[in-house]
Amino acid sequence: MSWNRRDLFKLGILGAVVGGIGKLATGTAQALPIIGGEPTFNDVYKQIGRYIFLVPGKFAGLVAAYDMSTGMCLAWANMSIWAGNRTPIVHHLAAFASPDPYKEFEFVVNTQGGKNLYIYGVATPVKDPDPGFNIWRIKYDGSKMVLLEEVDKTTGLGLGVHVTAAPDNKHFAVADGQKDIFAVFEKGEGTAPSKVKTAVFFDWEPNSKELSRAWLDGGTLIIKKLHPPYDYTGTKGNKLDWELVPGGELFAEQGKVTGARVRNACALDSLTWNPTKPYAAAALRTIGCAVIFDTRTWEPVACLVGSDKFAKHGYKLPIKKVSADEWEVKFPFVPTPAHQAGFHPSGNYFVLMNNIRENSMPVFDCSSSDPGKWTKIASVGDPSWRGAYPNPFHMVFTPDGKKLFVTLWWPAPTPNGLAAVDTDTWKIEKTITIGPDIHTLAITYDGKHLLGVFSGYQKTHSGMYVLRVKDYKLLGYLPSPLGHHDCVIVPRTTKDLYVSRCTTT
Repeated sequence: MSWNRRDLFKLGILGAVVGGIGKLATGTAQALPIIGGEPTFNDVYKQIGRYIFLVPGKFAGLVAAYDMSTGMCLAWANMSIWAGNRTPIVHHLAAFASPDPYKEFEFVVNTQGGKNLYIYGVATPVKDPDPGFNIWRIKYDGSKMVLLEEVDKTTGLGLGVHVTAAPDNKHFAVADGQKDIFAVFEKGEGTAPSKVKTAVFFDWEPNSKELSRAWLDGGTLIIKKLHPPYDYTGTKGNKLDWELVPGGELFAEQGKVTGARVRNACALDSLTWNPTKPYAAAALRTIGCAVIFDTRTWEPVACLVGSDKFAKHGYKLPIKKVSADEWEVKFPFVPTPAHQAGFHPSGNYFVLMNNIRENSMPVFDCSSSDPGKWTKIASVGDPSWRGAYPNPFHMVFTPDGKKLFVTLWWPAPTPNGLAAVDTDTWKIEKTITIGPDIHTLAITYDGKHLLGVFSGYQKTHSGMYVLRVKDYKLLGYLPSPLGHHDCVIVPRTTKDLYVSRCTTT
């Protein structure tokens, strides 16, 4: 893309702002004044509005809160010094809605641990990384971060992948792809401990004894409720020694990942919430499906599969209850892995990403109150999507639900892009080149700007970027040395949660 002098001037200013120039008044940053009619930092930030952009630094080991109306970092916390994890791999987070995030808000952030330290080639002399799998509940009190609770310690459930806030703003879910467990917690008040509402374990019994056919030839998906006391802190319960990397869903069958129970891996990724119906979806990567749970009972009620090879099955496989707290799903074969998933803000559509072997994003109509009637209505894809890359990755909907943005991930240094999808036609309208190693997305709640982060997996390029939604114009980059994998704009209302880290990953 090309830049004019004004763009470059603004970007130069932008870097200085994030470097820390600004004013503080009672803990809140103020925009700089116009100086003699010349452009100022304020010219840039006033375009974005008063939003707090919360970003963890994956291998930087911290979480920072940026005021997007000024560019100032309001507060940050290093989890090594602050919470005692020597090698924190700060992974995913979700923020709860707060009427005035500048005064206070809460969020939950977790870490991976153990051998995850080594999978992206980070140069380190560390031989015994901390076990990690921490889940921290943290409050921003208007001036600083305050640690409220280490949820893994208070509950016995250490889980290291996606964190999502429930639409009621009172509960949250954390999933883990090495243990194949998700748990739903009732958020504690203040420093009071959170309570486990449910914990669910997934397991896979393959039909074939050959590792290379362990998923292709089908098997049985086992879904089982766990009961307290839970003993899954740190690396306890790991099937895999490290999480499957993006585009690495076949690493298990290829023998590229070690672990105690590789053949039984489901590689659970997330639990996303339908914002308008009492259902949530657990996405399983190696099995290539989404299991829908009734959030009133936490029993599985549907198993969605997006491959056309399951068209005659109505894109679903039957769930059989085998005991009071255990269910199973028979898979005759697994045509493709899956990864990210999410619900449209209306609650009427669900998108699952089938990667590697089918390279498409099946769209399910879930307007019915009966998940047994949800069915596939479209498939988003592009002929250039082949094999592992580009990997349709993280997603976000606009608040009006008319657009879906999806990151198209390649390993660095290959530039990554965004796909903008029209949700009336479920066709790609535009692809936009951003830069290397881009990850999760967030949308300002007025729907005007998309914010994204890069790069969580390498040690060179790093930062944040802003895209104008109406014309897909990349407005520029915001410097940050933290290396980001996840991000969220702190929601103000429960309606904001519908397009935050609640419905999508």
